[in-house]
Amino acid sequence: MNHLLPLVFASTLLAAASVQAETLTIPVGQQASSQQVSLPQRGTSTSAVRQQHGEPVTRHGAVGEPPISRWGYAGFSVYFEYDKVVHSVRQHKTASN
Repeated sequence: MNHLLPLVFASTLLAAASVQAETLTIPVGQQASSQQVSLPQRGTSTSAVRQQHGEPVTRHGAVGEPPISRWGYAGFSVYFEYDKVVHSVRQHKTASN
């Protein structure tokens, strides 16, 4: 009987944990259809990004080696290695925005 009690307790905890689990849905990809701004492509120069999108709202200085910097625009960010785009990402918008 003493060996059965811990087993019952453990199985009760496992059952309770699975009952309280929630599903979190993140609408990945739905934002892109509502956005009309095209993001800078990999390999684009900083001058071409400035020419197409204007001056960034924020500039984050280069970090690491090779130097990676980030420019923030309204709705998206652009990551540079030296003076070339390596990645552009849209900023997540919540349902309240």
